[in-house]
Amino acid sequence: MKNKSITALVSAFARAYHFENDETCVFSDPIAKTLLGKKDYSNIASNMVNGIEFFYPNAQLDEEQALRWIVNNYLLPSPIGRSKFTEDLLKNAVTLGTSQYLILGAGYDSFAYRQPNYAKEIEIYEVDKPCIMSDKTNRLKCNNINIPTNVHHIALDLTSSTWLSTLTDQYNYDTTQISFCSLLGLTYYLTKEEFNTLVKSLSRVLPKGSALIFDYPDEDTFTKLAGIRTKKQQMLASKSGESFKASYDYKTMEAMLSENDMLIYHHLTPQEITNQIFADYNDANPDHTIHAFDNVNYCMAVKK
Repeated sequence: MKNKSITALVSAFARAYHFENDETCVFSDPIAKTLLGKKDYSNIASNMVNGIEFFYPNAQLDEEQALRWIVNNYLLPSPIGRSKFTEDLLKNAVTLGTSQYLILGAGYDSFAYRQPNYAKEIEIYEVDKPCIMSDKTNRLKCNNINIPTNVHHIALDLTSSTWLSTLTDQYNYDTTQISFCSLLGLTYYLTKEEFNTLVKSLSRVLPKGSALIFDYPDEDTFTKLAGIRTKKQQMLASKSGESFKASYDYKTMEAMLSENDMLIYHHLTPQEITNQIFADYNDANPDHTIHAFDNVNYCMAVKK
């Protein structure tokens, strides 16, 4: 797995499982399972079931029940919650004039290959580390997933000082066009300095009205007040070589964005995420509900 992101693959598995097994979908991703492949889908499912004791000590569950419990409590909340949040806001942004979608840390995101009609006239740029982009493009080819002409695969490390200039100089990313940028599932693995540098760089090339969407760990993440799921997630991330590096309170995040000419336009706490995004699903599935992940907030900031 050294040339892949384990957390990105597990996120794809969660989206695939949700689409395959839930009649009421918070977020529908019909491409995820094909992109992941039967072998990785099966291996991830087996590994999760085998780890039930870590997630739920002394659980009296069969394999199917164990997988469902782990998926709904640990794997689903973040991938489908933040994707729903992002793509709903993207649709609105496109109607208001956004013409470019920049997916930073794209991983195995499948939006580009299941494009709704509103997205067909915009340019979509997927950016991630060379090893991940190479693996993804190979999966697309091997599984006969069509790559639309408005999709650009860009192998760049976001922590590099030259990634943005390479994007604009070599890949025809237009800095005069209003853009929508997503940075999902990545702030956890960046130091505060790295995240600030990334936002600062984006702010220099984004015109007024462009948006940045991201999820981030709150100020209790590394304290005794952190939820049990957060603590276990940190343990798993550390073992996979993807340790958490920073957390933020709202005022610190607001100030950092403001210093980079960005204003918070939309913000959701875990309780708000549960109430606004998972309510319909939970009403239809009272025996296996989904609650937003502990200590994780969603944010949309707009360039002023």
